[in-house]
Amino acid sequence: MKIILTAEVPRLGVPGDLVQVKDGYARNYLLPRRLAIAATKGAQAQVATIRRAQQARQIRDLDHAREVASALSALGTVSVTAKAARPGGKLFGSVTVADVVNAVRSAGGPPLDKRAVDLGGQIKSTGVYQLTVRLHPEVSVTLPVEVITAG
Repeated sequence: MKIILTAEVPRLGVPGDLVQVKDGYARNYLLPRRLAIAATKGAQAQVATIRRAQQARQIRDLDHAREVASALSALGTVSVTAKAARPGGKLFGSVTVADVVNAVRSAGGPPLDKRAVDLGGQIKSTGVYQLTVRLHPEVSVTLPVEVITAG
């Protein structure tokens, strides 16, 4: 199925790209999440408009992304508090992206989009983790996050 991306999809493309994907991936994932639209003749005419709007945002956002990256780097290690069975042990649940975003905000950092934070797997125990925050296709920053026990 041919689709036109309306948002950046990792390992697939950027907004405005015309890509060929399997029918199920398009119908069950990309289209319901509004990450893409079906490639019809009318939609293909909108590709130029989508690319111009995306490129205009990228130019403005690149400087902003660099500012946010420097603000995140200035924060240092961000602490996330979670419940654990014992101090320094396994967590009762796991640390989510929302927990990290809230911890950054409460530490005085800039507001982040949850989709920009990559946990690199589940965080299920206390310790220090290096998370990647992808602010822009050209700008990403490593954020140290320390998971500590509550109480």
